[in-house]
Amino acid sequence: MGTGHGHGHGHGVSAGSDRRYLLGALGLIAAFMLGEVVVGVIAGSLALLSDAAHMLTDAFAIVLALLAMRIAARPPRGGFTYGLKRAEILSAQLNGLTLLLLAAYFLYEGVRRFLDPGPVEGGLVLITALVGIVVNVAATWLIGRADRTSLNVEGAYQHILNDAVAFAATAVSGLVVLLTGWTRADALASLFVAALMIKAGYALIRDAGRVLMEAAPAGMDPAEIGKMMADRPCVVEVHDLHVWEITSGSPALSAHVLVEPKGDCHAVRRDLQSLLHDRYEITHTTLEVDHASEDDLHCGESHGPRHVPLEVPAHDHGDGCH
Repeated sequence: MGTGHGHGHGHGVSAGSDRRYLLGALGLIAAFMLGEVVVGVIAGSLALLSDAAHMLTDAFAIVLALLAMRIAARPPRGGFTYGLKRAEILSAQLNGLTLLLLAAYFLYEGVRRFLDPGPVEGGLVLITALVGIVVNVAATWLIGRADRTSLNVEGAYQHILNDAVAFAATAVSGLVVLLTGWTRADALASLFVAALMIKAGYALIRDAGRVLMEAAPAGMDPAEIGKMMADRPCVVEVHDLHVWEITSGSPALSAHVLVEPKGDCHAVRRDLQSLLHDRYEITHTTLEVDHASEDDLHCGESHGPRHVPLEVPAHDHGDGCH
């Protein structure tokens, strides 16, 4: 019997670089957010205040991302055999939930303001929104240079990217108010911001939920992977196959593999690990490899190498095992 473990890292950017980019974006957002709250109150603009609230969640998302990165970097110890890597996933879920809660509030306020609009200073809204676009584009560029395979970083990125689009809508509403005096445009812009928040929040909760429920990573079909493994030379059967993510960007796989009686278990294990790494970028594998019994072999002669329990027929390899 052979048991193999493969370990690797799917991050192309160092954690130190990620932290610098996130801190730079945090500084830009925090400074602008404070000014936007003041201008939003003076201008009487719900769109600006909703943008400011969105920026508050941006800052919150970045702070959570930085904390989660520090926690996740701690080495495995005690009962936490994978370390605390899933702190990043909990951060992403909290970011998504925050977006949904704020969206609900601004949907309510947006409808109320649309039905009963108040005075809005269109000029102040337009100027502030244009500056906000510049700030958010700069912050988005900074975070975009970090490792976005992490749901933690992706959560912060999605917050800021959506806010840049929201500022564009707010700028349009400010221009409409300035040129026509139709103040309901401000409420419509806030409703648009809320819709963006719902879209981003739902995506974050969905993706983080898949990791927490140990579903196969998006884009990976366990049935396809099992058939591919069963079709390799010397393999009689693959069963107890599990594919999941330790954290975002860190897929893992475990399986029990039966090989032909004269097959080299260690060679089969190395071949499968290399295949999984090259084709699916699965860097953490645990393969239990055994020789097949006579019963297994007779079954294999009838059906060819199999992936159990899916029982996907595979090609006959003849005498290609060494």
